[in-house]
Amino acid sequence: MPSALDKIAFDAAQAARIGWFFGQKLLASRMGRPVAVPETLRRRPMPDRQRLLADLRSLIAQDWRNIEAGYYTLAADGLGKPLEEIRRALDFFADLSAVERRRHGASKERLLTHTPPGRYPPYYLQKFHFQSDGYLSGASAERYDHQVEVLFGGGAAAMRRQALVPLRGALAGRAIGGPDAARLLDVGCGTGRFLREVKANYPRLYVTGLDLSAHYLAVARRELAPWSRARFIEGAAEAMPFGDAEFDVVTSVYLFHELPPRIRRKVVAEVRRVLRPGGTVIFVDSLQPGDEPAYDATLELFPVAFHEPYYASYLREDLDRLWSPGFTAGERLRAYFSKVLSYRRDPDTC
Repeated sequence: MPSALDKIAFDAAQAARIGWFFGQKLLASRMGRPVAVPETLRRRPMPDRQRLLADLRSLIAQDWRNIEAGYYTLAADGLGKPLEEIRRALDFFADLSAVERRRHGASKERLLTHTPPGRYPPYYLQKFHFQSDGYLSGASAERYDHQVEVLFGGGAAAMRRQALVPLRGALAGRAIGGPDAARLLDVGCGTGRFLREVKANYPRLYVTGLDLSAHYLAVARRELAPWSRARFIEGAAEAMPFGDAEFDVVTSVYLFHELPPRIRRKVVAEVRRVLRPGGTVIFVDSLQPGDEPAYDATLELFPVAFHEPYYASYLREDLDRLWSPGFTAGERLRAYFSKVLSYRRDPDTC
């Protein structure tokens, strides 16, 4: 049970994170040139800074309630070594000029052209979110987590952690062998930040991370080096190199909004194949229109302000229909700009 001192330390660490990353978010917005807002969005209200900070603090309060309730342990996600944090911030701002060129440049600036032909699917060869090198360089992999924290004002780690709530229930429901014998697959694991949270809470759980980027997997291996029972596989989510019913839990964190609609359906089919009957899918991704009406216009502006070529189609996606037939809807949680959904693989489907 966390103590009063734990609460003080938690509040101090989270306040420092928000101050550090939200401050960089504000500075970055002032350094950049705004994109033209479409006419359809100009008169629609969007949350101001006070609303964003209030909702961010609500997320942090929920994070603490989950810790108190025993859903997961106290996270070690302070700012870390000051000099390292400063170095990452300087690298982030040094890259902003290249980001601005792509944001306001020709459409060809958004595509990758230096990758080996045939190794990656065409939809993947893009500078998502205007990232330099897309997902295909070591520099991008080292910069990515800092970029995401700036984008969400220091709330990205807490948003991801909300997926540990349904994960606890999914592992508790595994009768044979208990949680230690379960096998979890994280699809599109990136730099392994979510898997690090998983292993901090379930150190003996067998976890597999699947991702298309060897560069991001290299960071993931480093992040999870303190734990055993972790492996990382380079491969596509729509053609997973795993056997049927190999996993008890499959997680997907911020993957589906970066997939074309037809690929989303292939990924769902692959998840259905590799997940055992009765297993659980835990899905984390962006809010959609109607989840929080005050955010609707901001969500629609996002693919205009940033290069997210498949995000608009994600906003229109009916997720319950996407995960059917074959899955039964479970928990649904809102987490700031994200939502967490769980689905149970129906026992009587193939």
